[in-house]
Amino acid sequence: MFLLASHETKSSTSVLINLPLFRYSFERYDPLLHIRASGREIDVSAKAAREVCVAIKGSLVKDAKEYLEAVQSKKASVPFRRYKRGGAHRSETPGFHAGAYPVKAAKEVLNVLNNLEANAEFKGLDLDRLKIIHAAAERGRLTKSFTPRAQGRSSPSFNTLVHIEMVATEA
Repeated sequence: MFLLASHETKSSTSVLINLPLFRYSFERYDPLLHIRASGREIDVSAKAAREVCVAIKGSLVKDAKEYLEAVQSKKASVPFRRYKRGGAHRSETPGFHAGAYPVKAAKEVLNVLNNLEANAEFKGLDLDRLKIIHAAAERGRLTKSFTPRAQGRSSPSFNTLVHIEMVATEA
């Protein structure tokens, strides 16, 4: 889309780019008290990202980082509370029977958590007292692709991207 103003000539046009406007689902944000970070359009499982976010919500940032690193090395499992049908039981899952090791989701949530920690350091907050008060994963944009099949047909293979957001405050 080109925008042509009255004072411009046809040789100098400015291009308008419509970038997506992402908002946070956390509504009580106060810039003096809270720190927030987000990862947008990440290619991970939405179900696994949701369960990882539920598992770390309410914990300190340093404890959440240790937990996510243990999940990546498959030493600790994440309890799957909502998406538990057909899932394996884990004896080390804290407080719930069904669990899994979502390594890719844990890695991406850890990246957002590191970004949150850097934002807190920039604001001058104490990193040892930082507590996660909001962690959410939401389904994002759907990327569409098609796999060619026999007889000139094709099968859809759609991929849902995920938005991960976190808010923390000093405890």
